[in-house]
Amino acid sequence: MSSSADTALPNTSDQNTSRKFAILSLTCLLVAILLAAFGYTGLSAENTTANLFGLRRLFGTQSAAVVKREVSTSSVLQSTTASQKSGNTMRTPVYFLSHGGPNIMYDQDHPAYRKLGEIGREITTKVKPRAVVVFSAHWQAGRDTIQVNTAEMTDLVYDFYGFPSHYYKEKYPNVGSKEVANKVLDALKEAGIKAEGVKRGLDHGVWVSFKCAFEPDSNPLNVPVVQVSLFNTEDPAQHYRLGQAVSKLRDENILIIVSGMAVHNLRDLQFSWGNPKPLPYTTSFDEALKDAVTKPPAEREQAMIELLKRPDARQAHPYFDHLLPIHIGAGAAGDDLGKRLWTLKEGSMSWAQYRFGDVGNNSSL
Repeated sequence: MSSSADTALPNTSDQNTSRKFAILSLTCLLVAILLAAFGYTGLSAENTTANLFGLRRLFGTQSAAVVKREVSTSSVLQSTTASQKSGNTMRTPVYFLSHGGPNIMYDQDHPAYRKLGEIGREITTKVKPRAVVVFSAHWQAGRDTIQVNTAEMTDLVYDFYGFPSHYYKEKYPNVGSKEVANKVLDALKEAGIKAEGVKRGLDHGVWVSFKCAFEPDSNPLNVPVVQVSLFNTEDPAQHYRLGQAVSKLRDENILIIVSGMAVHNLRDLQFSWGNPKPLPYTTSFDEALKDAVTKPPAEREQAMIELLKRPDARQAHPYFDHLLPIHIGAGAAGDDLGKRLWTLKEGSMSWAQYRFGDVGNNSSL
C-alpha cells in the first residue's frame, strides 16, 4: 500500500510533458488560423510576399516587420531564379498613371477610378511583375542627385492639406525591398547619376493611385514597391536620361510605373468647379502630349522636350513636376512604342493613362 507522501508528490515528468503538449497545441492552432486566413499555397517567393501583405493587414507594421527581415531579400531572389528557369525573357512594359487628388479613392463612380482599376488588373493578371519601381511627381530630391527609398517597411505620407480627417487615417498595405532598391542605385551609378538611399514613406502620388489600381481586397499587388525620386529641376532631358538609366530593370521582371498628371492646373480648378467641360489648354496640351509620346522612339525624346516650350505648356502645367514623370517613363521605354490607353479631359485636368511596350495575352486596354 502506498504512503500518503507517495500519493501527494507530483510527477515532474508528466507535468513537463503536459506543458509541452499544451504549447504545441496552441502553436498548431495559431498556424491553422493563419493558414485559414491567408491560405497555404506553397513556399514560393510570390506567396511569401502575398502572405506578408496579409500579415501586415492583420497585425500592422511592427509584427509584419519581424517576418519581413527574414524573407524580403530571399523572396525577390527566388522570384528572379524562377523567372529565369521558366524562360520568361519578355521585358515588362512601362506605365504612366494620372493619379488625381486623394478624393479619387472614394469616388468609385468616376471613370478614372474604374480605368485605374482596369490597368491594375492588367498588371496583376498579365504582366505579373516580381517588384515595382515607381516615380511620383510628389518627390524631388537634389538638382543632380536622385534618392531611392531603401526602407523595407514603408509607411504612408499624407502630403495633402485641407481634406476631411478620415483621409489622414487611410492605409495601404505595402512592403519595400532593399535588394531591388540596391539594383536601382547600381543602375543609376552605372549611368553616372548621383544617387543615395534614404528611408521614406510612400507619398499620395503612389498610394492613392495604387489604392485605386490595386484595391487591397479585390486586386492586391502583393509585390515589393520601391519609390524613387525625381530631380529637383524642370529639365526634361535630364529626366529622360533618368528613365534610360533604370530601363534595364525591365529585363528582370521589374515593372516601372511613373505617376503624375497629363494636365495639372490646380489654380484654375476654381473656374471649372462643377463643370467638367475642359478648358481650351487642357484639350490642346493633352493631344500634343499624345502626339509626342506616340512618336517613333528615335523621334520621341526631342518631341517630348519640345512639349515644354509650347505656349500652352505653362497653362497645362504651371509647374512641370506632374509632367516630368512621363519623360522618365519614355526614357525607360527604350525602343518600345508609347500608347495612350485612355483619356478624360476634365476642366483644368487630364486623366490620360499611357503604356509603353506590349503586354502578353493580348491586352484589351
